[in-house]
Amino acid sequence: MTLTKDEHVIEAIGKCRVVIRNGQVVEVGEPVIRDCPLARRFAFPIPDIQKESIKANIEHRIKAFGMCTPGREVMDTREFVGFGASELLSFGLQKGLLDAVVLVCDGAGTVVATKPAMVQGIGGRMSGLVSTTPYPAVMDRIEKNGGFVLDRDRASIDQLAGVALALTRGFRKIAVTVARPQTAEVIRRVHPKTLIFGVHVTGLSKAEAEMLVASSDLVTSCASRTIRKAVNKNALVQAGTAIPIFALTMTGKNLIMEKIRLSTEPVLVKSTKLPALADQQPEPLV
Repeated sequence: MTLTKDEHVIEAIGKCRVVIRNGQVVEVGEPVIRDCPLARRFAFPIPDIQKESIKANIEHRIKAFGMCTPGREVMDTREFVGFGASELLSFGLQKGLLDAVVLVCDGAGTVVATKPAMVQGIGGRMSGLVSTTPYPAVMDRIEKNGGFVLDRDRASIDQLAGVALALTRGFRKIAVTVARPQTAEVIRRVHPKTLIFGVHVTGLSKAEAEMLVASSDLVTSCASRTIRKAVNKNALVQAGTAIPIFALTMTGKNLIMEKIRLSTEPVLVKSTKLPALADQQPEPLV
C-alpha cells in the first residue's frame, strides 16, 4: 500500500481544527472556547486556550505517545478522568459488562477494541478525529493486542460498520463512541442493543443535541450548551459537574453506578434535578 498523503485532521480543545502532516502540526484553527477546566488538567496543561498553546499541546502528544505517527502507542492503563468516556468503557470491558468497544484511532480509523488497556490507550488520549491516514504499523499493533481494524486500506471512520464488524466477530455486548447524531440514530435503529456513547459534542445545534440525547445511552457534555439543555428531561445520572457525563438509559446508568460501587474514591450521591452544574464550566458554552 502506498500512502499518497500523510495527513490527519482532528478537532481539539472545543472544536479547534488541527491538521497534522508527517508528524508535524501544520495548521491550527481559531479556538471557539477561551477556557476549559479539563484542559487545565491535561498531562500538558492548557491554562489559556490560544492557538499557540493548542499547538504545543498537540506537539506534546505527538512526542509523548506518537499520536498521528506510525509509532502511535495504543495501550495504556492510566485513568485521566474519573468518569470519562474511555474510563467508563474500559471499566465496562474489565468487569464483563461489555465485550467489545467500537472507537476511532488515528492511523487506523474505526477499530474494535476487546481489551480495557486498548480503549484507554486509544480513547483516553484522542481528540475528535475527523480523518486520518492508514499506518500499517499502528493497525498491526491493534490487531496484535486483540483488536480489529475495519478498513486497513483507507483507515475510514464508519461507526455503523464498526458495530457490524464487532457482531460478525461474535461479540454481543458492544459499545460504540459516536460523534454524529445521525449516526447514533441509525445505530440505535439497526443495532438497538448497542450501548451508544455520544462524544465530541461541542457546537451541536439544538436539533442535533436532541437527536443525540434521544439515541444515546451516555453522552458527554464537552463545551456544549445545547447538550446541557437537551438532557434536562432525559438524564438519569450525572457524573461530574464541570464537564459532566450523563446517563440517559438504565444501561448507561448501570455502567456509571457499577463504577461508583467498585470505586474506593469518595462520592456524593444526591437526588436533584439534572443537569446540576458547577460554577466553573467551559467558557463560552457553544
